[in-house]
Formats: sequence, C-alpha cells, structure tokens
Amino acid sequence: MIIYRKATLDDIKEIQELVREEVINGIILPRADDEVATNIRSYTLAEKNGKVVGLSALHIHAPHLAEVRSIVVRGDLRGNGVGAQIVKKLLEEGKKLGLKQVFTLTYQKEFFEKLSFKEIPKESLPTSKIWADCIKCKHFPVCDEIALIINI
Repeated sequence: MIIYRKATLDDIKEIQELVREEVINGIILPRADDEVATNIRSYTLAEKNGKVVGLSALHIHAPHLAEVRSIVVRGDLRGNGVGAQIVKKLLEEGKKLGLKQVFTLTYQKEFFEKLSFKEIPKESLPTSKIWADCIKCKHFPVCDEIALIINI
C-alpha cells in the first residue's frame, strides 16, 4: 500500500537518493540538502513499506502561480499512478492555498496532458523561473523541456 504525505527534514537523505539518477541524467535539477531543507514544506512524498518511492514539490512563484517540479517515482513503480496521485495532491494543496494556475517544465508531456495540463510557450513563464532555476541546468540556454499549465 502506498501512502502520500508531506515531507519532513528527516526525509532529505531518502529524497536525495531517489532523485540522484534523474539529476545525473539531467532530467531534474540538482538541489543541495540546504535547498531541500529550505523548501521541505513544498514536497509531497509517496511512501511504500516505510521507504520514499516518489516525490514532487509545489513551488510557489506568485500569489496566483506555482510550479510542479522535481517529480520522480522509483523505476519499478512507474506507470502505476503514483506520479499522477502525487500531482493530484499538489494541485489540491495549491487550490487550498488560493492558487489559480500551476505549471511545469517537463520531458513527460503526455503524463501531464493526461492530468489536464495544456502546453504553453516557455516564453510565457515568469522570468524569475528562468533566472532562479533554469540557469543552473546543464541544458541552459538550449532547453528542450516542454512547458504546460493547468487552471485550478
């Protein structure tokens, strides 16, 4: 059985272990333990048998806009709805906070389209996103990720 919960500081080591391969492959951005700690309240985790098997973060950019970022599910559990459930939890959280829109930058366009996200031009994203996160990416400035957004 998989449970979904908010992350705690005690989860940082497992979070870093789960994302390690995706960071090495340039799929998600590397984040130092201190940065994960600073943003720990934004993470929602999937846990199975006491182990973190999936995660994502809801990063708020503006009073009406947030981003789903750093979504990772353990390889053997992909395709079983774990990632979709995490995103749904983040969208519920965003709605409770009063957000109006949530975007993502991803290589998994179809995954997010199944969750009702719609593709948008990357140029429409806030410049704070570009300078705060994208500049740290090994693919910058030639980004091949796709931007998608959902109204909540």
